[in-house]
Amino acid sequence: MSQERPSIFYLDFLRCIAALAVIAIHVLGPFRELYSEIPDSEWLAAAGINSLTRWAVPVFMLISGALLLSSERAFNCEHYLTKRLSKVAVPFVGWTVIYAVIGGFTADGWSSMSTMQILNDSPNEPVWYHLWFFYDFIPLYFVIPFLIPVLKKASPELIKLAIMSWMVMFLMNWLKVESFLLENLILYSGYLVIGWYLFNRDNKKELKYWLFGGCSMLLFNFFGTWQMTVESGEYSSFFMGYKTLNTVIIGAMLFVTAQAYADIISGKLRALILVISKYSLGIYLLHPILLIPVRNLDNGVYSLFGSNWVAIPVITLLIMLISLLCTMLLVKIPLIKRLVP
Repeated sequence: MSQERPSIFYLDFLRCIAALAVIAIHVLGPFRELYSEIPDSEWLAAAGINSLTRWAVPVFMLISGALLLSSERAFNCEHYLTKRLSKVAVPFVGWTVIYAVIGGFTADGWSSMSTMQILNDSPNEPVWYHLWFFYDFIPLYFVIPFLIPVLKKASPELIKLAIMSWMVMFLMNWLKVESFLLENLILYSGYLVIGWYLFNRDNKKELKYWLFGGCSMLLFNFFGTWQMTVESGEYSSFFMGYKTLNTVIIGAMLFVTAQAYADIISGKLRALILVISKYSLGIYLLHPILLIPVRNLDNGVYSLFGSNWVAIPVITLLIMLISLLCTMLLVKIPLIKRLVP
């Protein structure tokens, strides 16, 4: 999420909005499955915002592909493992332990046995809902060094064919077509290559097509989710996949739009975006702790705002701000700062 290279503002902007979208998804989480149990307008606020923000994690992958696959540094295995990979692996291990300890708390107090059981299961099950990302993202670091020389030598037409092939696989996965090709490592590698491709070309001529496709998919997500839920009587996640064609198109649309227009932003807003981008990984890792009391509906936090249409955006912004401040404090503490790079 953060890289050692000069700032490219539109990528900072994308990190900022992706971090905000991730928090929004987690803020609204308790309401998604409550169709028919809460007023329709309250459910639609949660399901609607969810359907419009599912591009968050894929955008982080597009950014990683743009930067890591564009590296001109001669590959050195030791440097790559100790500098690049460790920046992701160390926080993952550290926060796995932290959240396992938190998970050990029950109504009867803290249980070391519960924490140990969570850690014992952690090789196969994320200890907290947001840590799933690392189970799919860390393996990509072992693919990237092999992709870089391939992309440098491949012709533009072969790269276009590869991207179209990935698009077909994303569509297959969306339609639940079974194939050995639809493994997470293969599909998420596609995001890296698409991010690299969009990063290294001028996309202004195609921008209007990306805007049309991306905005169409956003509307499709919103109204499609609503319609399918009403018809089935229960929440439908059909449009919410991270490895589906609709999400790829939306993510790419946001990427090329930011590429074209992000530099219009200036002044204090630009400065704030740069700060949020710098600490985006820490924000991602830390914010679920702040949401523990919020997501407990018995605490009535959401009801303080009168409507989910107000509560979800306001709580999202507040959690973002508090997470940012906490991360900025943590990086000042020796050792702990490695957990929020």
